[in-house]
Amino acid sequence: MLNIVLENTIVAPPVSTSANWEFLVAVLAGIVQGIVEWLPVSSQGNLSLFLTLVGTSPEHALQLALFLQVGTTLSSALYYRDDIRESFAAVPEWRPSTAFIGANAVTTFVVVACLATGLVGIPLYVFAADFVNELSGGLFIAAIGALLVATGVLQLVSESVAFEDRNEPTLRDAVIVGAFQGLSILPGISRSGVTTSVLLFRSYQAPSAFRLSFLLSIPAGLGAGVLTVVTEGGVPGVSPSAAALAIVTSAVVGYATIGLLMRVVERIPFWIVCFGLGGLAIVGGGGVALLTA
Repeated sequence: MLNIVLENTIVAPPVSTSANWEFLVAVLAGIVQGIVEWLPVSSQGNLSLFLTLVGTSPEHALQLALFLQVGTTLSSALYYRDDIRESFAAVPEWRPSTAFIGANAVTTFVVVACLATGLVGIPLYVFAADFVNELSGGLFIAAIGALLVATGVLQLVSESVAFEDRNEPTLRDAVIVGAFQGLSILPGISRSGVTTSVLLFRSYQAPSAFRLSFLLSIPAGLGAGVLTVVTEGGVPGVSPSAAALAIVTSAVVGYATIGLLMRVVERIPFWIVCFGLGGLAIVGGGGVALLTA
């Protein structure tokens, strides 16, 4: 009897330690998501990289990174609440002939872009999940690095575009931006970086490009979270309480940092950050893969 009690006493601490570690990772993941979501650097890619480094499987890292976008979606919705209120107020007066005129333009842009995102992103999500299943941790990190470098190239090239003064989106803008946003389902491809760059290519001024990009992030983030839960039958790899903690952390940190980080985005060329992080991931991940081969 005494031996049984002692055995039970010995077994309990590792369970508690494991739970504490899970909550610590959840908080750190929420902080990472809350900060990098607003930058033209892939939040999903960097969060997947972080989760893989702390021991999460590559498959679960990708799925959790998608799910945690729900937290910063809540931050974005609160930050842009006036724009959202104006768009909803204009819905009763929406007509096909004025779909891209005035207050209706943003609403139509978001809806059409989301449809294009789904058509491109859902098949890619299925492909990406199968792809990362076949990678070791090192190769997964190296693949993220390559995609980060690709985002940096796009960001660098977009800086050389001559801008006009466009504010209202068009149907063509919505389809093109939505399709490119669908590519950000892949880890390492920055949703904000890609959509903002495409809008810059379409001759939008930077403030308008960022505004449209982040308004578009709201339904995209909710869709990513729902897609993860539906396809996986829940949040994969973590307990519901840890997932909730990560969501709350990312929402709080995201709201606190969005104003500051948006000002930073306007001043620093983030293609340098993409190149730096991507290069380190390629070298580090490739080295790990070679050592474990």
